[in-house]
Amino acid sequence: MANPTTGFRNEPRTGGSPTDTENAANKARDAARSAVETARDTASGVADRAKDVAGQVADRAKDMAGNVANSARSWASGAVDAVKQNDMVNKAEDYVSDAWESGSRYFQEHNLKDMADDVAGVIRRNPIPALLVGVGLGFILARSLRS
Repeated sequence: MANPTTGFRNEPRTGGSPTDTENAANKARDAARSAVETARDTASGVADRAKDVAGQVADRAKDMAGNVANSARSWASGAVDAVKQNDMVNKAEDYVSDAWESGSRYFQEHNLKDMADDVAGVIRRNPIPALLVGVGLGFILARSLRS
């Protein structure tokens, strides 16, 4: 079919009606608006999902940090208890060591008469505890001889 303005065949027509052009422009504008709205909705959905995921990651990180803090607190408490216990053991060890050293020095520097006088002085200053110790030692000796 020939173009009525030029007379050539299969040549596009120029000078179509303004309503066809306006309709095509309106369709293109509507398609562009639709594409923009779809892109906006998709971007909004992606942003919302990203916020949700970021919130979940933050919550998980907070929980993990709390667990790490509790573990560290527990370990520190155990370490402090071990140090305290070790300190008590060291103090007891020092006390026993000092008492042993003092007792052996006493036996080396004093004779039997000095020791008997010291025991008599302790009994005179503390008669009731000395009596209780004597009764306790007698009970233990009697039980061990009876068996």
